[in-house]
Amino acid sequence: MSWPLIVLIVFFAAALQTLAGFGFALLVMPLLTLVLGLKTAAPLVALVGFTLYLVNLLRYRRGLVWRETLQLLLPALVGVLVGVQVLRTFDENLIKGVLGVVLIGYALFALFKPALPPLKSTVWAYPVGFLAGCLGGAFNTPGPPIIVYGNARVWPRDQFRSTLQVIFLASSATVILAHAAAGNITADVARMAAIALPALLAGIALGAFIDRRMSHERFRTAVLVLIMATGVLMLV
Repeated sequence: MSWPLIVLIVFFAAALQTLAGFGFALLVMPLLTLVLGLKTAAPLVALVGFTLYLVNLLRYRRGLVWRETLQLLLPALVGVLVGVQVLRTFDENLIKGVLGVVLIGYALFALFKPALPPLKSTVWAYPVGFLAGCLGGAFNTPGPPIIVYGNARVWPRDQFRSTLQVIFLASSATVILAHAAAGNITADVARMAAIALPALLAGIALGAFIDRRMSHERFRTAVLVLIMATGVLMLV
């Protein structure tokens, strides 16, 4: 029963990510957690997401600002290791509750777009990067802190997309290594990833096809509402 659900979840999440530029891990991680449990979903999402982020980085690479990206990336890699250890140590229901709060908080922020004081200094990149890494290691969701920071830094759209893909890609690679070292990437997880990969590629193709025919802002709002509903489901 879980195989068709895994394929459908990955397919639609990949299509949403390709359309909206975000949302894959925010959607697929909690949904697969409900189907498989957190400790199976975390390494699976990292394995499948790595391919998606690599494809998207190739698409958005021209917007990269390497200096600022590296200021976020280096502490994020440290944070990933902390997040993986949290996943191994703390109660799964507690971690699910935290993930639900993160999803709801991020969706509310992105929907209402509160005005943030502009950040001229990049010193905040280091704690923001570390927090993003912790969320990436535990939940495969490093995006929310980076998006809040990027809004405060008034990044252009292309820099937003490319920076997120670099953080996502590096976080996924580090998470994969950490889970492999911890023995979390089992034969079952590898088989699930192999089955999910064609669904991922099909979702990317569908998203790219629809992307040329749909309003980005309207679709983005629908994705955020879905993310918030998923967060509520995780809490319940």
